Amino acid sequence: MIRHIVLIRFQPQVTEAQITDIFAALPKLAAKLPGIVAFAAGRSESPEQIERGYLHGFTIDFTGWDALQTYADDPDHKAFGGQLVAHAAGGLDGLLVFDLKVS
Repeated sequence: MIRHIVLIRFQPQVTEAQITDIFAALPKLAAKLPGIVAFAAGRSESPEQIERGYLHGFTIDFTGWDALQTYADDPDHKAFGGQLVAHAAGGLDGLLVFDLKVS
């Protein structure tokens, strides 16, 4: 299984309601694309509070690398990614993406 982890530092003027609307794309992607096992999205609730501005994020668990590639190539995913970049502080600099192989 591959865990796709995305952390976002949104621009200060982006509201929680806008973030909720952006994250609404995730269940739609999960429903249409094969190989998505689970996903979660939201605001950090870490008691450590060392997010360094990356207060929102999401994870998607894929059955394998092929499923992750299908997601990466999908036009709806590309549109979703475009929304993230448009609303992130500094554009692409406001995003962290990490893919982790888990058993």
